[in-house]
Parts: sequence; structure tokens; C-alpha cells
Amino acid sequence: MDAAARLALILLLKLAAGVLADRLLGEPRRWHPLVGFGRLSTAIERRLWCANAGALPQQARGLLAWMLAVLPWVGLALWLRGLHPAAHWGADIVLLWFALGARSLIEHGEAVAKPLATGDLASARERVGWIVSRDTSALDAEGVARAGTESVLENGNDAVFGALFWFILLGGPGALLFRLANTLDAMWGYRTTRYLHFGRAAARLDDALNWLPARLTALTYALLGNTANALACWRSQAARWDSPNAGPVMAAGAGALAVKLGGRAIYHGRVEERPPLGQGAAADVTSLRRALDLVRHGMLAWLSAVAGVALVLNLLALGVADA
Repeated sequence: MDAAARLALILLLKLAAGVLADRLLGEPRRWHPLVGFGRLSTAIERRLWCANAGALPQQARGLLAWMLAVLPWVGLALWLRGLHPAAHWGADIVLLWFALGARSLIEHGEAVAKPLATGDLASARERVGWIVSRDTSALDAEGVARAGTESVLENGNDAVFGALFWFILLGGPGALLFRLANTLDAMWGYRTTRYLHFGRAAARLDDALNWLPARLTALTYALLGNTANALACWRSQAARWDSPNAGPVMAAGAGALAVKLGGRAIYHGRVEERPPLGQGAAADVTSLRRALDLVRHGMLAWLSAVAGVALVLNLLALGVADA
């Protein structure tokens, strides 16, 4: 077996083990590492954020805070992988399990879908409020389904495919880098008075790390759903969305589901008119569950693609050896 074939097989086995660990164990219920990371990041922010700093110094402080919060852990992951010739197995599988949030995403999506399907609108509003930042207290059934579907599509990239991409590229440390950067974007990447300049590095670095994974996620959704509609919506609607990465993901996802998303939403008491996404029917519980299926089937498609590459490389290696 040549080196490329061996590496592809090892990657496939690690991917399968990490995905299985997430499926069986989910995210830690107690002492979640991200809780500790969030507290550490908040402490760093308190030390470095300065109300009197100008725009550029505040941006520099934000970049330093990002580096202090993220890089030591990525360095630790690299060090652990090198402790022993076989250490990369355990380190990579555990780090992928940590970085993946597929089971959590599916559980949260189903927690919205179940009461919505039975007409329990109050419970559905409460559950969707756990996964979106908008005001859900006055949403009708369509609004709940729209919010849930949007969250599943966007977090399919953030919690699943982005982590898989960086794991495939850089192993466990890559998946860890992506997850921590995405977490800091969720903490600091807001255009508020406090974070407009301080959080710019977190937002831009997350955008950079997410650029290619987001487009691969959009392509995955398109290939697994209404492909022509998804590609048309991606082409015509993605650029209207504020986020350069959420736009392609959500436009392609909405098109793949042939559902209408976007539109009016209330954030922190303020009404925002968001660009329309998708084309087709109004959102309902079926579109929410089909969005969950896109994520599930997309994971299988990515694993199958890696398995296919590993198979081809190993067959070629066998052919060369026989020759």
C-alpha cells in the first residue's frame, strides 16, 4: 500500500469513528469544553477590551484576544498528536467528536418539529427560541418552521460540514481551529458598539475559514435536493444576504427544499426585513424535517466520497504492486 492510499484509509477510519462517536455520545452534558472556552474567552476580552481605544487599536486588541483564546489549544492538539507514533488516532477522533455537533443539531431540530407537528405552538415557539436569536414569542406555525429550517441549514455548515472539511484537510487540530473560531464569531462577531471593532478579527477569520466549506455545503444541499432550483437561488439570492457564507448555504438549501425562507424577523425588539430565500411553498414542519434530512444525507455523502477516494487509491496501489 503506497502512502496516499494508506493516508486515505486512515482518514476514512478516523472520520467514521468521529462521526460514530458524535452519533452515540453527542455533546458532553456536563463540563462541556466550550463552556470553559467561553469563560476563558470572556476573561481575555475583559482584560483587552478598552472603551477609549480607537478603531485600529481596538481591532488589534481583538486580534490578540482571538490568538490568545484559540492558538494555545490548537498548539496543544498538535503536541498531543506527536506524543507517540499512534497518538494521532486518539487525538484526531476525540477532536472530531468535540468539533462535530450533528447529533445536537438534529435533536434540537426534532425538538421543534415534534410539537409543531402536533399543533403545540407554544412548545414549538419555546424550542425554536433555543436555537435562534430572534424573538419567537409571537411566531405563527409558519414562522416557527421558517426559523427552524433556517437554523438547521445554516448550522449544518457551522456544526457539521465545516468541521468535516477542516478535519479532512488538517486532521483534529484543523477541526478544533474551526470550532473555536466559529464559537468566537458567535461571541464577538456582532456589529454592536462593544464589538464593532474588537470583534472584527473574529468575524473576518471565521468568514475566511468558512468560505470554502460554506460553498461545499451549498453544493451538497443542491445535489441532494432540487438541484436546478437550488443553483438558481444560490446564484440570484446569496449575494443579498449579509453574511458572505450564510447566503450561499441558506439560499441553496432553501432552493433545494423548494421552500420560501427569509423575510421579516424581530431581533432584540427591532424588526428586520431580510432578503427572501428560496422559491416554492411556505415553510412547514415538513420543510424542517427535510432540512434535517439534507444534513444527515450530506454527512453520508461526504463519508462516501472519502470512502470512494480511499477505495480508488487502494485499488490503484494494488494494481501497481501486482504489476
